[in-house]
Amino acid sequence: MRTVWVTGGAGFIGSHLVRYLVREYPSYRIHTLDALTYAGNLENLADVLPAANHTFHKIDIANASAVQRLWHEAPPDIILNLAAESHVDRSILSPMDFVHTNVLGTITLLEHARQYWQGRSDVLFYQVSTDEVYGSLGEEGFFTEGSAYDPRSPYSASKAAADHFVRAYGHTYGIPYLISNCGNNYGPFQFPEKLIPLTISRLIERKSIPVYGQGQNMRDWIYVEDHVRAIVLLMEKAPRQRTYLIGAQNCRPNIEVVQLLCSLYDEITGEKDSDRLITFVQDRPGHDFRYAICPSPLLHQLGWKPHMSFEEGLRQTIQWYRANGSWLERVRSGAYQEYFQRQYGERLSSLQ
Repeated sequence: MRTVWVTGGAGFIGSHLVRYLVREYPSYRIHTLDALTYAGNLENLADVLPAANHTFHKIDIANASAVQRLWHEAPPDIILNLAAESHVDRSILSPMDFVHTNVLGTITLLEHARQYWQGRSDVLFYQVSTDEVYGSLGEEGFFTEGSAYDPRSPYSASKAAADHFVRAYGHTYGIPYLISNCGNNYGPFQFPEKLIPLTISRLIERKSIPVYGQGQNMRDWIYVEDHVRAIVLLMEKAPRQRTYLIGAQNCRPNIEVVQLLCSLYDEITGEKDSDRLITFVQDRPGHDFRYAICPSPLLHQLGWKPHMSFEEGLRQTIQWYRANGSWLERVRSGAYQEYFQRQYGERLSSLQ
C-alpha cells in the first residue's frame, strides 16, 4: 500500500486530483495537505472526506515542524505538490505570499525528502507547475519541453524558482522527481477570480464582466479532469528526472472565451445579449500576450488525449456554477470581496 501526499488538495486542481485518486486507487492511502487560505475550501472535498483511504490535514507546507510531524505519522512514498498561490493579479499585489508558499513551501518538502528518502528509488516528488514559467509567446509558436524559462510576473517567478529547486535536489541528492507544466485549467470548484468562473459569476449576477485591455491576450485551456488524468498517468508510467508538458492545444484570445461563455449562458438560461455586459478595463502590468503548449509526445504514446471539448466543458462548467450558487456565495464572502474591490473597484465604479 502506497502513501500519497497531495499538497494544496483542497484547492481547485488539487481537489479534483484527490477525488480521482480516492476513487481510482482504493489501495492507496491519500493524505490531503492544505493551509485552507482563501482558495482552499474543504467543501471541495465533501464527498471524499469520509473515505476510508483518505485523511485531511490542515497544514502550511512551509512550516517545517508541522511537515516533520506529519512525515513521522504518515511517511509519503509520493508527493504531488500542487500547493501554490496561483493568481497573477494577487502576486502583483502581494509577492511575498507567493514566495512563502511556492518557494519556501516547496523547499521545505524537498528538505524532508532529502533527509528521509536517501537512497530510495521507489519514491517520487511530482511538482505540478505552469506554462507561465516560459514567459510570453508572439503570434506563433509553442512551448515545448526544451523551452527556456522566462518568467514575467511574481507568480511565474515563484513557480520557476520552485521548479529549479526540484531539479537541483533531483540532480544533487538523487531524489526521483517529475515536473509537469500545464496551461490554464477550468471546470467546477474553481475560485471565482480566474477568467472563466469570474465571467460566469458576473453573468449569473447580470453585472459587468471585466476584460483586460481589448481581450486579445491568448491562453491555452484544458478541462481540469483531463489535466488530472495526465498527472496520474505520468505519475504511474513516466521516466523520472524529466519535465513534461500537458495541454489540450486549445489556445484562444480571452475575448473569444468570454464571448463564447456569454453565448452559451444565453443558450442555457434563455437570457439575451449577455455580451453587452463585457467591459474592457485597464490592462494589468506586464500582461503576457500568449501561451500555447505543445504536449509532450510521451502522453500520446501512453494513450492520453483530452476527452472534453472546450465548448462542452464550458457548458458543463456554467451548469455547475448555476447549480451550486450557495458554494459560490460562500467562497466569495469576506476576503474575496475585498480583493475584487481592490482589483476592479475603481475600474468598474462608474459602471455599476
